[in-house]
Amino acid sequence: MEALTSGDFANETDPFALFARWLEDATASEPNDPNAMALATVDADGLPDARMVLLKGFDGQGFVFYTNAESAKGRELAAVPKAALLFHWKSLRRQVRVRGPVENVTDAEADAYFASRPRGSRIGAWASQQSRPLESRFALEKAVAVYTAKFGVGEIPRPDYWRGFRVRPVAIEFWQDRPFRLHDRIRFHRPAPDSAWQRERLYP
Repeated sequence: MEALTSGDFANETDPFALFARWLEDATASEPNDPNAMALATVDADGLPDARMVLLKGFDGQGFVFYTNAESAKGRELAAVPKAALLFHWKSLRRQVRVRGPVENVTDAEADAYFASRPRGSRIGAWASQQSRPLESRFALEKAVAVYTAKFGVGEIPRPDYWRGFRVRPVAIEFWQDRPFRLHDRIRFHRPAPDSAWQRERLYP
């Protein structure tokens, strides 16, 4: 892979195009889950909460992931619909940081993605009361067995609580490792998701 030069990095005007190139590079180099990202939300007390999730789509509207809306992150997003994302591609020595408001994807989008998941994952979405106390591993396995029998070999509908979320960025920062910690940092920012981007270089 040819390294992205400082000039290329600084002159890019479309952050989504730059992200697409970096994700393509990561897909070729990362041993596992190049689409993995840390998702940060806040709880009712304003205490930050973070966990790893998988990016399942992106375009000019934002970055999409799916989860149980009754999970901790789902409840936090319902109360404060804002989030931050962090991609870290260690093999490439690159990071991307994203911040912005969050909206639900359409039911049609969520249905289409849910239908594309492996059958076991769809059953798991019904069986798991995500983030809530679990008395034993056996209780989870029993729930999986119950829903496996319930749906048999037929279609498995998407649970109402299983939804997609789109982070609509107002800031996207690209970070590239450089010698002696003199890293390159380029930030795109805008006042609202539908506004024009502004670009600036940051001190490392």
